[in-house]
This record gives sequence, C-alpha cells and structure tokens, in this order.
Amino acid sequence: MANPTDSRDNTISGYDSFTGSRKNNGTFLWWCAGAHGPTLESFPTEHNKYNTLGGVLLATFALAALSSGYAFYTIFGNVGWAIGFALLWGLIIFNFDRFMVATIRKYGISPGRQWRVALPRIILAVLIGITIARPLELKLFEKEINLKVTSNLQEKIKAYNIRQDSLHLQKVLNVKNERDQLVTRKKAMEDTLLRLQQSYVQEADGTGGSGVRGVETITRLKQGAYMQTSQQFDPAFRLIDSTVSAHNLFLSNAETELKKEKDVFAKAAFDNVGFLERNKALHDLSNEEPSVFWANLLISLLIIILETAPILAKMLLPVGPYDIALAKEELVPMSNIERALVIEQEKARSSNMSAV
Repeated sequence: MANPTDSRDNTISGYDSFTGSRKNNGTFLWWCAGAHGPTLESFPTEHNKYNTLGGVLLATFALAALSSGYAFYTIFGNVGWAIGFALLWGLIIFNFDRFMVATIRKYGISPGRQWRVALPRIILAVLIGITIARPLELKLFEKEINLKVTSNLQEKIKAYNIRQDSLHLQKVLNVKNERDQLVTRKKAMEDTLLRLQQSYVQEADGTGGSGVRGVETITRLKQGAYMQTSQQFDPAFRLIDSTVSAHNLFLSNAETELKKEKDVFAKAAFDNVGFLERNKALHDLSNEEPSVFWANLLISLLIIILETAPILAKMLLPVGPYDIALAKEELVPMSNIERALVIEQEKARSSNMSAV
C-alpha cells in the first residue's frame, strides 16, 4: 500500500519550483499562524493559506518590535535596553495576535456568530495597531519633529523667562521696599539717639534744658536716658545692619542669579526631550499642516490594517478541509466525553430508583 505521506509529497504543493525538488512543509509558519501542525499536514491545499497567515503574523511581530524599540530608545536612551524591551514587546504582541487567530473557529458556526466572536479580537487588534503606529510615525517624521520640538521648547523657554522676569521684578521691589523701611527705621532711631545726646550735652554746657550750666543731676539723668536708649537700640541696629547687608547682596547678585536660573532651565529643557515632547510636536504638526495630518492618518490606517489582517484573513477564508478536520479533532472527543457523562448519569439515576 502506498504511503499517504509519499502521495502528499508528490502533489504540486510539495514541489519547490526554485530548486526543482520536493520541499519540506513550513511548520514554523504554521505554528506562527496558530495552526495544528499534524492536522494541517494532511491537507496540502491548505498549506499556502497558513504559510501566508504565519508570515503576516511575523510581520506584525517585526513592526511591533521596531516601533517599541524606537519608543524605548527615546525614553531610556540606551540601545541595549531598547533592544531588550523591543523583543519583549514584539513577543507580547505576537502572542496576542497568534492567540486571537488560533482561537477563531470556522466550521459549524454561523457567519454572524463568527463575526460577533471576532469583534472583541478586532477591536483589540485596532488598539494594538494604534499603539504600534505612533512610534513609527515619530520616526518617519523625525526631522520635522526635531524642528517643531526646538520651536516648542523656545516658546516654553520664552514663557518661562517672562514668568521669571515678572517674579524677579516683584521680588526685587519687595526686597528694596523692605531695605528702605529698615534704613528709614534705623535713621529714626539714630535721630532719637542724637536728640537725647544733644539734650544732655546742652544741659551740661548750659545751652539748653534748664539753661543753668553745671547742674550735674539733670545732666546725668539725661545722659543716663541716652545711654539706656543706646543700649536698647544696639541689638536692633545689628539686626538691621545684617538684614540690609543681606538685601544689598541679593540685589547685587539678582541679575546674575536670574540669568543662571534661565540658563539651567533652557539646558534642562533641551537635554530632556522625551517621548511625550516628541509626541506633542507631532500632534502640533498635524494640527498645523494638513499634509502631515493625512500622512499620519494613512500610516495609522496601514498599520491597523496590517495588525487586523490575520484576523480578517482568517474570518474571510472559506471553510476548508483543515477546518473540518480540526473541528472533528475537537468535537469528537468532546462528544465522547459528553456521551460517557450521560451514561454515568443514567446509571446513577437507575441505581437510585432501584434503591428506592
């Protein structure tokens, strides 16, 4: 008897037109497509379908890896981390896609129910497509985005400088007012001391006060008042002098410190351009330039179509012999198990009735 495997290998699908020899079936692509290899191998006419489906799933893995790699490189700035996260994210997306395709069943299910079951998968695929598309768009428009990022940062720095100038001016005015108030207060205290000093001096030489020269009692009283007031004012004078010196130092360095703050902010702004800033720049470009908006939209639609292609392809494929065989592989054991359960239940019911 002829070997069934040999007869399958002699078919058109088992022939490689490039080498002129029989080819080995692409089990890796079948695995990528979520197909059951041993079952699919029995149906050569189905091989090309699942080879193509597996290739599309590999393409989505590559797109997801490249897209996330660029995004992670923008975030971390490290090639090693970017490659590692890119492979991880690509495998996650690939596994999602493979799961969604592998769990779609064709035979014995009405088209309406098939689409209802597939709808959540399609929505998830669209979301994944949008996630993949954005970093690719950022890379495709990198030069334009760099210019827009520079423009946005200059506007941000300008707004920051205006805000800082306003705050600086207000702070300088406050410091000057406080310094002037302290100077005025010190002047008033010095005037008080001067009057007290003049009072006891004039009392001593007879040019003021009682007008009688040499009255030591009154002179000493006025001198005591002066000395006591001077001692009371000394701590206030020291505090005022130190505060005024600090205010003068601040005012003399205010412009330099303000310029330093502006320079630090500008450097930090340009040194820390991340994914969010670049994404904002692309959004601004889309709003300003219709051509960028339409290009973004078309790229997003293309990536979404590629991401949903495996599911749509699986849904649109006609029911083939592989689908029927797969249904048989799944349904026959389930039917046997259900039949065994029914028999066991009937036996148990009969035993209960006999016992009664």
